[in-house]
Amino acid sequence: MRLVVLIDNCTINGRNLKGEGGASYYIEDEDKKFLLDTGASGLFMENAKNLDINLDDIDTVVLSHGHYDHAGGLRDFIESRDDKINIICHPLSFNKKKKGNTNMGAPYRKDEIIKLANVNFSDKPVKVSKNITYLGQIPYTVDFENRKLMGEIEIDGEYKDDYIMDDSALLYDTSDGIYIITGCSHSGICNIIEYAKKVSKKDNVLGIIGGTHLQEINNQLYKTIDYFKANNIKELYPCHCTKFYVKAEMFKYLNIKDAHVGLEINW
Repeated sequence: MRLVVLIDNCTINGRNLKGEGGASYYIEDEDKKFLLDTGASGLFMENAKNLDINLDDIDTVVLSHGHYDHAGGLRDFIESRDDKINIICHPLSFNKKKKGNTNMGAPYRKDEIIKLANVNFSDKPVKVSKNITYLGQIPYTVDFENRKLMGEIEIDGEYKDDYIMDDSALLYDTSDGIYIITGCSHSGICNIIEYAKKVSKKDNVLGIIGGTHLQEINNQLYKTIDYFKANNIKELYPCHCTKFYVKAEMFKYLNIKDAHVGLEINW
């Protein structure tokens, strides 16, 4: 697997790369090339060009969930193409989402996106490539990770509390263990890991990259740190929606690595 960070909240100087609040990853697995998320805008396309990544080779976009900072770049990407791309996502990913009067959702509604792309709506695991699986809806199994309310979602014509049930992640399955790539981890990073173990039937977690949605120094954070230590996870790249002071606290106990636009990981 080759993974390149196209969008993150953080970037570094000297490479003509730009960051924004959001996430997008370019991923290769053998001959398959695809994206996980598209950031908040078309900026990921500019960064890809500056990283010499040809997005014309991409035929699939996987969405971790339907928030604008992960799906917002879809419009620019779709409008730049002459062909229909494939999209893999949860059935709720293109429902309207809002927080107060602020639109939180993707740039298209479900009835619009099915006309523009070949969409596989699934709450079950879906093979993206030979070794990578989209996990679908994440079950709640870890007692210290409750789904948190974030705005409202339109279902059957009315707005209801949104617990981000569409939040998912990717599982990279190797002979040595599993590697997990997340968007925001609204489902809980440990819930995601436990489900990835179940899907892969493997317990050895090699690494994690992505948002953890850990934003406070509290009991959940320390229980997550203990969980990471107990699972002996060697490679940890908490990024995007992981607060700086949370990463600083995690660094006291774990081998936290720096994540930024342009970072490349090879496994």
